[in-house]
Amino acid sequence: MRLEREDYQRDGVALARYLLGKVLVRQAPEGETAGIIVETEAYCGEEDAACHVYGGKRTPRVQVLYGEAGHAYPYIIYGLHILLNVTGGPPGHCALIRALEPLRGIEIMAARRGGQVPVTALANGPGKLCRAMGIGMDCYGQDLCQGSLYVEAAAPSRPFAVAVGRRIGVDYAGEARDYLWRFGVEGSAFLSRKLEFSAGFSDKDAK
Repeated sequence: MRLEREDYQRDGVALARYLLGKVLVRQAPEGETAGIIVETEAYCGEEDAACHVYGGKRTPRVQVLYGEAGHAYPYIIYGLHILLNVTGGPPGHCALIRALEPLRGIEIMAARRGGQVPVTALANGPGKLCRAMGIGMDCYGQDLCQGSLYVEAAAPSRPFAVAVGRRIGVDYAGEARDYLWRFGVEGSAFLSRKLEFSAGFSDKDAK
């Protein structure tokens, strides 16, 4: 079942935790691909020095972050890789989808990644998962409550513990670089990078 608007009405941290265990789905001409979200990062608006809207920078790139919750915010880094964020409730808040456990359309995902890629490495990073899932800048601003890119609740639900760590690639962000705002399914073989600490809560705490 596709998530509804109210499911996204959360601050960045709550949204990042909530999305763990949900399923990211992409419909494309070559078929459907889907993966269980096993790792996310939180970005929390104008007060967060690692967030694109820090200090109120309302550039054209970030306009979707000031709109309705539950929209896609893909962006390009290093001129090469596309990363996917999901917009949250408070203005400027979002969650970066960092890693997936491939679930459906695995052969399609492998072909997009160039063929002989282990399933554990198909989508174990934010750029890798966008390539594997066929997510491009054409998805910018797409409403996740309708259309070809969306998130659905996992069925049946698989209980898991949550681990946390520091966000990746934000060394420029002062004290914000040390926030434990990266979340993952503890023990998952599909993480982009090992998480440092057990969070002391489970998926049931993020409903």
